[in-house]
Amino acid sequence: MLEHLRTVDPEIHNAILLEINRQHQKLELIASENFTSDAVLEAMGTPLTNKYAEGYPGKRYYGGCEYVDIAEQLAIDRAKQLFRADHANVQPHSGSQANMAAYHALIKPGVKVMGLDLSQGGHLTHGSPVNFSGNLYEIHSYGVNRETEQIDLDEFRALVEKVRPELVILGASAYPRSLDFKALGEIIHAAGAKALADIAHIAGLVAVGLHPDPVPHMDVVTSTTHKTLRGPRGGLILCKEEHKKSVDKQMFPGHQGGPLMHVIAAKAVAFQEALHPEFKHYQRRILDNAKVMENTLKARNIRLIAGGTDTHLLLIDVSHNGLTGKEAEKALDRANITVNKNMIPFDKEKPFVTSGIRIGTPALSSRGMRTEEMKTIAGWIADILESKLEESVIESVKKQILELVEAFPLYANWRKPASV
Repeated sequence: MLEHLRTVDPEIHNAILLEINRQHQKLELIASENFTSDAVLEAMGTPLTNKYAEGYPGKRYYGGCEYVDIAEQLAIDRAKQLFRADHANVQPHSGSQANMAAYHALIKPGVKVMGLDLSQGGHLTHGSPVNFSGNLYEIHSYGVNRETEQIDLDEFRALVEKVRPELVILGASAYPRSLDFKALGEIIHAAGAKALADIAHIAGLVAVGLHPDPVPHMDVVTSTTHKTLRGPRGGLILCKEEHKKSVDKQMFPGHQGGPLMHVIAAKAVAFQEALHPEFKHYQRRILDNAKVMENTLKARNIRLIAGGTDTHLLLIDVSHNGLTGKEAEKALDRANITVNKNMIPFDKEKPFVTSGIRIGTPALSSRGMRTEEMKTIAGWIADILESKLEESVIESVKKQILELVEAFPLYANWRKPASV
C-alpha cells in the first residue's frame, strides 16, 4: 500500500503511517469516530476524484458525467431504501453543510430557531453563537432537566409554546438517551414550526430500527455518514417529497459547487453495507457493548450523565472523581485510550477544560470487540480515574492494551514501520 506516495512525498507517507499505527495501537472510544471497511477506502481512493459534476444525475453542468451519475444515483437510491425516505441528497461534504442547507430550505435568515444547548449535548450548528446558526438566526436554546439530565417533554412543550419558533432542530452530539421523535415532532408541529432532526450520531441505529425513527415525523433529517453509519466522512440530507426541490436547490448551487464524486461513491458502498443483515447485528453489538460499559462503570461508582445510555454513547462526569475532562482525556491517552473531553449539563468548567469525557463504542465494535472486552476496558478507565491519574496505573493499563490490540488487528495491509 502507498508505494507511489512513499516515493513522491515521504513526509506525508510517514504521517499517514503514524496515524494508521496510532489507530491500531490505541483504543478508539471517541463516540463520533469509526473505522470504515476496505471497500469504502478503495472507493475513496479512485479517479472519481478527478470529475467535476456540478448538478445532479441527468442534470449536470459538465459533460462526461454518465458514469459518476451511476455512482450518485446508487447512493441516492440506497439511502432512500435504508432510511425509508422520500428523497435523499448525498452531496453534502459534511454534517454542518447538510444542516446549513436544511436550515435555508425550511426558513429565512433572522427567524426564531430552537436547538439543544451546546453545553447540554447539542452541536455547534444547533445555535451556537460562534457558528453560522447562531449568527443567522434568533436562537432560543432548550436543555435537559436538572434532576434527570434528560429532555423533559413537558418542559420542552412549554418552551416551544412560549417561544413560537419557526424551526426546531432535534438531535445531539453528547446526549446518551434515545429521542422520542414522534412525540417531539407532534409538539413542534402543533406550535406551527418546522421540525429538523440531526441524526449524525445515531444514524446507524435508526437505519436498522434500534432507535426511534425520525423520518416519518420530521420535515427534514440530516446526518453524517461516518459515525455509526461507518462510511466515509461526509453528510446526508433526507426529506419528504414536498421539500425535495428546496433541499436540492439549497445544496447546489446554494451552498456547494462540484460534489466529491469519490466520496459519494464511498457513501454508496457504505449504504450497501448497511443494507446487509449483518449491519443490524453490528449495531446491536454497539448497544450491547455500551450497556456493558455503563454497568461496569456504575459498579465502580463512576458517575454517568443521565444515569446511563440508550445509544452508542456515554458521558462521564469526571468531576465526581476530582478531575477535569482535560486532565482525564490526556491521562487516558497516555494509557492508549482515546476519548474527548466534553461539557456536561450545567458544567462549571470552561469548554476547553470541562467536567466530563465522552466515550462511545462504534469503533471498537467495528474492530470486533465484544462485551468481554468492553467490561475489561471500562475497568481500566475506572482504574485510571479512581487512581487520580496515577502514572504507574496508566503504564500498567497501556501495557495490557498493547497486548489486547494485537488480537484485533486493524488495517493490517496498510501498517508498515514508520520512521518516527
